[in-house]
Amino acid sequence: MTIHDYFSSSDLALVTTLSLYYPIDSLDRSCLPKIQFFFKRDSGLDKFVESYWKGELQVNPITFFNQLKIIKTRIYEH
Repeated sequence: MTIHDYFSSSDLALVTTLSLYYPIDSLDRSCLPKIQFFFKRDSGLDKFVESYWKGELQVNPITFFNQLKIIKTRIYEH
């Protein structure tokens, strides 16, 4: 596998939204305080990210907030 097989981001809102639909593959803590989250790339992931940045996605706010708490737990564990 290569770096092109994965999408990475340290943007918390994007990571939270992505993780509602795509599993987090791994985290990179080597550049603290930022943490990079990695998602396995597939045919729809880049389009999903593009839709996110265009403001075309709609997410239930309660679902988003609950997922954000899960992401923060992953950040602060260890």
